Amino acid sequence: MKVVILEDEPLAAEKLERYLLKFSGDIEVLCKLDSLGNAIPWIAEHQDSVDLFFMDIQLTDGLSFEIFSKIDVSKPVIFTTAFDEFAIDAFKVNSIDYLLKPITFTDLSRALKKLEQLREQLSEPMQIGSLVRELGRKVYKDRFLVRMGNHIHSIPTETIAYFYAEGRDVYLKRKNGKKYLIEYTLEVLEELLDPKQFFRTNRSFIVHINAIVDVVVYANRRLKLTLDPKTEGEVVVSREKVSFFKQWFGGIA
Repeated sequence: MKVVILEDEPLAAEKLERYLLKFSGDIEVLCKLDSLGNAIPWIAEHQDSVDLFFMDIQLTDGLSFEIFSKIDVSKPVIFTTAFDEFAIDAFKVNSIDYLLKPITFTDLSRALKKLEQLREQLSEPMQIGSLVRELGRKVYKDRFLVRMGNHIHSIPTETIAYFYAEGRDVYLKRKNGKKYLIEYTLEVLEELLDPKQFFRTNRSFIVHINAIVDVVVYANRRLKLTLDPKTEGEVVVSREKVSFFKQWFGGIA
């Protein structure tokens, strides 16, 4: 597999190259580019010889997303960045995966194995647009970074019971009862979370299906949920979402 790295930090580029060669001796790093200025013309001329791009999002002369508005990139891309605020934008273009720095060998291996598995499922060669649409049905955010003082923790999504808003602040509540302030709106979370596992009940809550202890028919044909861990106030499924909630929850009457 022939790979091109777009990264403006030399040490990060070298580390990524070492991990790639460690993952497989069949990987060849064709070149390492360090800016939009040299990446755009190189990709436009040589991308037919490339199997996969690694692109750092924030470069010294702009965001790598700008490449996609200049030229038609037809090969898979794995984005790298120190910030997870770009996740949704990454999946709007040719993103196979989205790796947060500092990247570990495990992170890289998981992303490459994901690409390998997807290609094995395909019966014939496909353009990246079809590839990403196929993958997009399976890829959702599997962890969230939270800050506690000067410490940063990675919270696995499967340990989260629900998300809720208080004024302009949004919190995640873990199954163990601990809560953390996060830098996402509920609207953004709806795009990042697996809709089979999470449901937005109203303007203030997104709940995990396993956090629901009880569902009671409430006033005006609404539904009231009891969650674990307990919430300070009521969690009510808004009337316009009741039928969708029933389908999601499993066809309750």
